[in-house]
Amino acid sequence: MRIEHVALYVNDLESAKDFFVNYLGGRSNDGYHNKTTDFKSFFISFEDGARLELMTKPELIDTEKALNRTGYAHIAFSLGSKEKVDELTERLRAAGYEVVSGPRTTGDGYYESCIVAIEGNQIEITK
Repeated sequence: MRIEHVALYVNDLESAKDFFVNYLGGRSNDGYHNKTTDFKSFFISFEDGARLELMTKPELIDTEKALNRTGYAHIAFSLGSKEKVDELTERLRAAGYEVVSGPRTTGDGYYESCIVAIEGNQIEITK
């Protein structure tokens, strides 16, 4: 068994798509739009076969997202080296994204950074 994809509702669909394409090397499909419900989505595919579905629809409820909350904590992307983690962390910081931790080696041996990137949601980048 494998996870087929993870889905994330967002308000700004184009901006979220651009983040995953421009910073994390994802490839987007052409998108889907249900004209009856105004539901829209993009599937973002990554090199190893993982997929992320970005979705939006009218009247989403967007409550504050505390970093220490229940539910999904982050989506993690492995870049392959400490240098790539350092480089992308600085690139994201320079672009105005909040770096909430790292780059650092955690107690369990991961080299990582955590970025608040998509409407209050964390993205972890790791070696």
